[in-house]
Amino acid sequence: MADINHDPTEYIRGIQQILISDKKRIGFLFGAGSSLAKKDGSSKSLTVPAIFKMTNDIVSKVGDLKNQYKIALGEIKLELGENNFNIETILSNLEQKAIFIGGGVLNSLKKEDFENLILEIKKNVREMVSVHKFDLCDINTKKEFSQTVTKETVSELVHTDFANWIGQAERKYPIEIFTTNYDFLFELGLEYKEIPYYDGFCGSLRPFFNPESVEDFSFLPKQTKLWKIHGSLGWHFDKDTEKILRVNPDDDDILIYPSSLKYKDSKKQPYEGLLDRLSNFLKQDDTILITCGYSWGDEHINSRLISALKTNTTSHVIGLIYDKYDPIDLKSKIVKIGFDNSKVSIYGSRKAVIGGKLGDWVLKSEPSKDDTISLNTYFDEDGHSSTEEVLKSEKKGDEIWTGRGEFILPDFGKLTFFLNEMISDNEIKKLGKDVKK
Repeated sequence: MADINHDPTEYIRGIQQILISDKKRIGFLFGAGSSLAKKDGSSKSLTVPAIFKMTNDIVSKVGDLKNQYKIALGEIKLELGENNFNIETILSNLEQKAIFIGGGVLNSLKKEDFENLILEIKKNVREMVSVHKFDLCDINTKKEFSQTVTKETVSELVHTDFANWIGQAERKYPIEIFTTNYDFLFELGLEYKEIPYYDGFCGSLRPFFNPESVEDFSFLPKQTKLWKIHGSLGWHFDKDTEKILRVNPDDDDILIYPSSLKYKDSKKQPYEGLLDRLSNFLKQDDTILITCGYSWGDEHINSRLISALKTNTTSHVIGLIYDKYDPIDLKSKIVKIGFDNSKVSIYGSRKAVIGGKLGDWVLKSEPSKDDTISLNTYFDEDGHSSTEEVLKSEKKGDEIWTGRGEFILPDFGKLTFFLNEMISDNEIKKLGKDVKK
C-alpha cells in the first residue's frame, strides 16, 4: 500500500477561503488547551495550568490540609496507576465511593470525609481557573481582597489577539465560540477589544440565563456568541426564582467539574440548551466548526457533533489536535473518529486524517523564499537531510529536501497569530468583498 501524504499548503488555502467567505457560518470549539496558550516571548500571559500540573498542585495542597487526605489520595493513586491519576479520575473515584460507602470506611475515610475532600478539590479547581484575579492586601487594614488583572496584562493575552481577528473581519454571520473552559479569558479579550458578544444572559443587575435566546439564531444576529458549555465562574442557581443567574464568582458556582458525573450533569439546564445550540449550529448548511485545545475526550460533546454531521448538511468539522508529545496514529481514538466520519478532518502536528485517510504532512514542492514567509505561519519545515532513506527526494545543492515538518496551528497561540496575519493591511476585508456574490 502506497504511503499517503497530505500537503498542508493545499488545505491551508481551503481554510483561508473558508475564513474570508461571506457564505460560511464559522464556529470554534475550544477546550482546556486554549487556556494554556501564551504569545511567543510574552511573560505576562494569564494561563490555566495543564491537567497534570493542576493535579499535582491540588493533590499536594489538599494533602497538606489533613494527613488522612494525603493517605487516601496516595492509596487512590496506587489503585488508578500513575498514568491514570488526574483530577478527572480522582474526582470520579471519590464521587463513586461517596455514593456507595454507606456507614463504612474506605481509604481511611468515612462518607463525610469523602464529601469534604471532594469539596476541597473542587474549591482548588475554581481557584486555579480564576486567573482573572490577583490577591492584594490593604496596608492599613491588613484585609485581603482580589482585583481584576490590569489592562497591560489583558493586552498580552492570546485571547485578546483572537478577539482582534474577530473585530477586523466583515461577515454576514457572527463568529460562534463554544468552550468547555470556566475561566474568563475569552471575556477579557473580547471586552478589551470592545467586541459586542452575547453569552445567553440578559439583564444588568442580576443577569439571567435566557434559554429561548439560545435556541433562536436570529437573536442579536450581528453579535459574536460565546457559549460556555460546561458552565462558568459566576453562574449560580437562584432558589427563589429558580433561574440561572450570573453574579460574582464564589464557592456556589455551577460548573461541570471533570469527573465521570459530568455526563449526568450535562443533561441539566443550562448545559442541555447550550449543547443543543452546538448541535443546531452544525446542522445548518455551509457551517465550519474548528476545534482547538479540545482533545475530543468528552463523549457527550462528541456524540452531539457526530450526530449533527449525520444530518443532510454540508457542514464540516476541522479538529486541530495538539499531539506534539503524544502523536496520533492508527490506534488513536481521534483517528478512528476521522475514519468513521468523512465530515470530520483531523489535523495533528505530523499527521492528518482527511477524507477518511491517515497520512503525513508533506509539502509537494519546495517553497521559494517568499512562499516560506507565509508557510512559516502554519508549518515548520524540517531541516534538510542527507540520510539514505530520502535519496529520491528533491535536492537543493548537496542536501536533501523532504517536505516534512510540523503543522503548528493546533497550538492556540499559533492559530491566533495565523488568523491575524490574514488581516494585515485589511486583507481579509478586501478578499471578503471579492468573494461576495
